[in-house]
Amino acid sequence: MGIGDWFGLGKKKEPEPIIEVPAAPTSESLAAALDSVEAMAAAGRVPPMVMARLKRVTNLVRATIPRLDSLGGGSASAYNVMATATDYLPGAIGGYLRLPRDWADTRPVDRGKTSLLILIDQLDLLGATMDKVYDAINRADAEALVVHGRFLQEKFGTPAGGELGLGAGAITPPMPGAGGMPSGPLAPPAPSASRPAPPPPGDDWLIPDHDPDTGDIPHLAANPTAAQSNPSQPPPLTPPTGRDARS
Repeated sequence: MGIGDWFGLGKKKEPEPIIEVPAAPTSESLAAALDSVEAMAAAGRVPPMVMARLKRVTNLVRATIPRLDSLGGGSASAYNVMATATDYLPGAIGGYLRLPRDWADTRPVDRGKTSLLILIDQLDLLGATMDKVYDAINRADAEALVVHGRFLQEKFGTPAGGELGLGAGAITPPMPGAGGMPSGPLAPPAPSASRPAPPPPGDDWLIPDHDPDTGDIPHLAANPTAAQSNPSQPPPLTPPTGRDARS
């Protein structure tokens, strides 16, 4: 052995061990893990209270899997979702099914709780955690939608007048011309053969008709000569008849 061996100069360095890092689970592998744990619980005939809680957790994980990209691959929430499907749920259900059923459901093992109650607590905790993760994803998308809506409101919002805010220099199209609705007050229709001219103001042209009872029904006096000489003038008045003539 030479001097170099004493100081480690003649020794060859051993290659560093290669640590294989498992690939991140895909959406298909996570869904397959959820199907496997549900089949395990069904085959083991777990109590209905356990199956209901298990279904709640698996449904939340299934709804979250397509949106794991929103959480980020390295986030704690994304890891918890993947670990719930591949580790936490199979570990809890498998640990319960390995125990004799009568012993697991009746024998207290931790602070007066049986293995069945401990499993239920674990499923409730996982369900509450997955519900928070799912709610956080949806709230993030909802807040992004609200921010986008506020941006559009500031850019194209409607002013108090109710018209679209197009800016002060915007040109609005003209209103319809002669073919549209007329503007201003409407004029009365012109007289015609079927629509005679209205009577002149005043009530001098009214005379009472011959009425022995009341004598108060007015009518136009007939005077063809005056009407032919000046059609625009109203017919003259005739003396009252009937009861009014005697009074």
